[in-house]
Amino acid sequence: MKKVLHAFVRANVWLGQGVDRILPKKFRTDGNKDFLHNYLPGFIKEDLTIYDIGGGKNPCVNEQKKKQLRIRLIGFDIDEHELNLAPPGLYDETICADICTYKGKGDGDLVIMQALLEHVPDVEKALTNLPTFLKPGGRAIIFVPCRTALFARINRNLPEKFKRKLLFSLYPSMAEDQGFPAHYDKCTPRQFRKIAKKAGLELEEERLYYMSIYFFFFFPAYLFWRLWGLSIYLFSPTAAAETFIVSLKKPELKGSPVEPAAV
Repeated sequence: MKKVLHAFVRANVWLGQGVDRILPKKFRTDGNKDFLHNYLPGFIKEDLTIYDIGGGKNPCVNEQKKKQLRIRLIGFDIDEHELNLAPPGLYDETICADICTYKGKGDGDLVIMQALLEHVPDVEKALTNLPTFLKPGGRAIIFVPCRTALFARINRNLPEKFKRKLLFSLYPSMAEDQGFPAHYDKCTPRQFRKIAKKAGLELEEERLYYMSIYFFFFFPAYLFWRLWGLSIYLFSPTAAAETFIVSLKKPELKGSPVEPAAV
């Protein structure tokens, strides 16, 4: 039965990918992959203190790059078990705490949050705490699924056990890294801009993405999703975003030299 299901899914994915090939590149770019492989590396430099918030068992920097660039890597996660599953010795320090309540020491050059904030019940508190982790001039780079995306709307309204069973049946490879409860609280570009300004953080860059994989398993659902997203895009590109990236900067102290943003 599983073989039949997987064959059915593969056939529907093939049809969806065929349609995707005729769309402009910006509608085919996977935000999460772009963040990990193209965006994030531009911020990983020598002698940085990096807080990987929510990285858990999957740190943002591998052992080779950490040694090569002399990075001090701090793992921060609400789940101690997740932190303990990380490669031994990769984190120089681990902190098991809630980002909504924890106050940092102001010693970070870079904070990374990758697919974390959709699982946080109070995003405003989490973003408001970011400056306490950063030195003046330090940056936070964040990748997050958008609350207004169709998959997020459905996710918020399905029972948790049912969602996990369905997701892992259709996409077994996600079993290790997905399935945490999602809230999508204030997870929109507009709300992020508003909260960041209130927290005293400068918005350096915002990137919007229009690609996700959740409806590929059933071509009619995929087609409906694409038509839904494209119709919204015509009126509001921001509202049509499936995922987005923001780069936030803690202002420099007066008289300090300004470092150019990574590109």
